[in-house]
Amino acid sequence: LGRRACANPQRHRQRGQLLQRPGGPRRHPKVGGWEGGYPEIVKENKLFEHYYQELKIVPEGEWDQFMEALREPLPATLRITGYKSHAKEILHCLKNKYFKELEDLEVDGQKVEVPQPLSWYPEELAWHTNLSRKILRKSPQLEKFHQFLVSETESGNISRQEAVSMIPPLLLNAHPHHKILDMCAAPGSKTTQLIEMLHADMNVPFPEGFVIANDVDNKRCYLLVHQAKRLSSPCIMVVNHDASSIPRLKIDVNGRKEILFYDRILCDVPCSGDGTMRKNIDVWKKWTTLNSLQLHGLQLRIATRGAEQLVEGGRMVYSTCSLNPIEDEAVIASLLEKSEGALELADVSSELPGLKWMPGITHWKVMTKDGQWFTEWEGVPHSRHTQIRPTMFPPKDPEKLQAMHLERCLRILPHHQNTGGFFVAVLVKKSSMPWNKRPPKLQGEPVEPREPVRSSPAHPTEGAAADPAEPESKAVSGLDDTDITERTENVENSGSKKDGVCGPPPSKKMKLFGFKEDPFVFIPEDDPLFPPIQKFYALDPSFPKMNLLTRTTEGKKRQLYMVSKELRNVLVNNSERMKVINTGIKVWCRNNSGEDFDCAFRLAQEGIYTLYPFIKSRIITVSIEDVKILLTQENPFFRKLSSETYSQAKDLGKQLNLKPDTLQCPIVLCGWRGKASIRTFVPKNERLHYLRMMGLEVSAEKKKEGTVVAQQSAGSCGPPGDEASAEHGAEPAASADSSEDMSPDVSVDAAPGPSGPAPAEAALPR
Repeated sequence: LGRRACANPQRHRQRGQLLQRPGGPRRHPKVGGWEGGYPEIVKENKLFEHYYQELKIVPEGEWDQFMEALREPLPATLRITGYKSHAKEILHCLKNKYFKELEDLEVDGQKVEVPQPLSWYPEELAWHTNLSRKILRKSPQLEKFHQFLVSETESGNISRQEAVSMIPPLLLNAHPHHKILDMCAAPGSKTTQLIEMLHADMNVPFPEGFVIANDVDNKRCYLLVHQAKRLSSPCIMVVNHDASSIPRLKIDVNGRKEILFYDRILCDVPCSGDGTMRKNIDVWKKWTTLNSLQLHGLQLRIATRGAEQLVEGGRMVYSTCSLNPIEDEAVIASLLEKSEGALELADVSSELPGLKWMPGITHWKVMTKDGQWFTEWEGVPHSRHTQIRPTMFPPKDPEKLQAMHLERCLRILPHHQNTGGFFVAVLVKKSSMPWNKRPPKLQGEPVEPREPVRSSPAHPTEGAAADPAEPESKAVSGLDDTDITERTENVENSGSKKDGVCGPPPSKKMKLFGFKEDPFVFIPEDDPLFPPIQKFYALDPSFPKMNLLTRTTEGKKRQLYMVSKELRNVLVNNSERMKVINTGIKVWCRNNSGEDFDCAFRLAQEGIYTLYPFIKSRIITVSIEDVKILLTQENPFFRKLSSETYSQAKDLGKQLNLKPDTLQCPIVLCGWRGKASIRTFVPKNERLHYLRMMGLEVSAEKKKEGTVVAQQSAGSCGPPGDEASAEHGAEPAASADSSEDMSPDVSVDAAPGPSGPAPAEAALPR
């Protein structure tokens, strides 16, 4: 009913009585609104307590602390995202400005608790705080801190991520040359961590490695795309498949089709989530052992599929936000047993110093939803065989159990470090899985297809999920791996597929699941569209133009995207096999008025970090003051800028790159020069971010249309020695005719000086 009046008062009173709960809010019979808040969920579940006390996952004497922690709200944790130098700049700003302002602050007579770094997260890039939203709005200083967090989160520079969720990517130990598969990736916070690891060296625009992020839910895939796009990487691809039957991909190695094996696989499987009780209150009343029993089979199939696609010597992390051994140790033990020595648990006890965890358990029992216990498979009645499976029990053989080293698994309990509950196991592949004919070789060696490819249709998602325990070689017995690969190639190439066009799988069935994606079309080497761009921006000869793609096969190409050559290899060779949701980063956008200047494409801000190392012209030097003006005003006239900036821009013509001179990290901003003004094409949140990094306090309420109001902050988080201040307020945007004759765009670059200010540069197209 909400607060609307009810047409029938008598019915209204009856419904009010029905909705009323003991101890909960009362419904007012006349107004129709709640007198209090919603009834609080009672944080008790006797079956839950009985189950985990019986399994003894909590050390003796700590049960009360464990339950008390579960009933407390989860502290907010944030992670500074982005690539190294940018992340350090934000960390500097947080510590030296916002956190310092909170040190002696009191709200309602209580001292505000300053956020603290997570002791085990490297380089102080993750923090936790007990500040609630209610408290954040009670003080001007806290309000500024809150605005900072909201704005930087929208820009993708800060991520709200649960502390324990940050652990799996860290233990994956990924490096820039690794090919990584994230099997159940949505919503994407772990995926962004992996992308950051690829770009550990910002001077390398195209790392050798890549991340393929998969999720079975089509809608959640778009959430994944949104998260990944914040990091502007050409090395990420989002695909939509059932993780338990994710297709085996092929790549071209020296003209020969080979099977793709991943160096790192993140297997963060769907789970019952009882480790999330502190934030998902519903789990308290809904918890039952049935959830774990139903998920165990799927979790084992996903983990097995991951193990099949892992390269020999590679590392796979299996994780859940569940404390239940049926979803944790039972899955790992079953996987190790069926691998027959091909997999082993890695000892990662020293890899995250400061993290408190409990070793995995070696003995557990299985309980039905009605509380009946079973200690071994033989004791399970036939009527229960559909609910309870033999893989749910620990191995009987003591020697086999000991050899598994299940104690190397990590179980994080909430009361040890004020976190959620979590389970992590790190697996290393020693040899091929026993049902595969030949082992894959390590990365860097000549790769030959080692594990057989399914001879089933080229659309594996159409069939039911394969049983991972079923040897794949059965389907192709009598055939050599090479024969299988060549036969598959002949079938695929017999169609009328165009070169460089990577469309979605042509199956009509696929359209039933989610949106129909546009194809990915790589620009041919002789395409007349590229030479004007190359000439206009004086692109370095090393520019990988073969990696440029569009999303249309007909009509004018409106946007140009870019992927790394390794992802291009995957796309071109697997278009019939994968359902790709998104890949690549936008680097150029069509601007028809630019045709007057011999180039119809302007630079796109989101892809400028990828392009900038290859651009050799249209670069000018500007002062930090000019950049502040360009970021706070929509179309500032030339007279507002320094004479040095104006003379360089005038000589260059229309497009430029601007480079502020005091920031300690590289920044590149795109823009456009008109007849009498210059405009930067930088999204609002990104503008606010750069202004903060330059020590300016941004006022959220006073923003005008097309302008950003900024003033010098007393506790500046800008670099030392930056005494400059921007004008208070900003003039209205320049009139339309002042910028009507604009050429493609402006790119502003701010690179760090070794110590102190660095020259500022700018690049514009004519």
